[in-house]
Amino acid sequence: MDVSGKKALVFGGTSGIGLATTVRLADLGARVVAVSRNPDRTEVPAGVTLKACDVRDGDGVAALCADNAPYDVLISAATGGDRALGPFLDMDINGFKGSFDKLWGYANVVRFGTEFLTDTGAIVLVSGSPARRTKPGQISLASVGGAVEAFARSLAPEIAPRRINVVSPGIIDTPMFGPDSPERTAAADQRCAAHMIPRAGTPDEVAQGIIFLVQNDFVTGTTVDIDGGWLHS
Repeated sequence: MDVSGKKALVFGGTSGIGLATTVRLADLGARVVAVSRNPDRTEVPAGVTLKACDVRDGDGVAALCADNAPYDVLISAATGGDRALGPFLDMDINGFKGSFDKLWGYANVVRFGTEFLTDTGAIVLVSGSPARRTKPGQISLASVGGAVEAFARSLAPEIAPRRINVVSPGIIDTPMFGPDSPERTAAADQRCAAHMIPRAGTPDEVAQGIIFLVQNDFVTGTTVDIDGGWLHS
């Protein structure tokens, strides 16, 4: 897919990985609609349209997709809400359940967004490396990420020839770790000290993987790892 002139909806498109993806798509000439709960909190490239929507609101997602139809690219990097960390047996079960807001958000985006996707369109979602190699305290991340990857694999044959894929990031230096600062980057890097690439990734490095999955028409139903060697360290 040559994205120049194509229309793209990016949920979670004003922060972190989503913002980096918005910027890359805009640089490639796409007409981008960046969606988030608070789109006035960030700066995006000139020409990008900002829309407010919570991915957990199915009716809101459906209305937004219909209002912006048709489009060629549908991406969700929205986290959906807070994610619980720590040992499962010590965890508030409601916190564990709440972690799945990411999956429910993705389900809303895909369920209500695919209807307006062009026949040669592409969907990309974001999981996470704990889905296949879990470190202590990451059971909710692993469970949700695994569900996202299974969801995409299972859905791919249903929506063909439209495509759906997933990127799986490792530890990425994003606002998830707090305000941008040298201290935040150092803390993220420290978590990766034992990885083959001993630093945190950048949002733009993950966005490159998302763009690959959008542009390569011969890839569907798969997951691309962008994790600095997390799975093999």
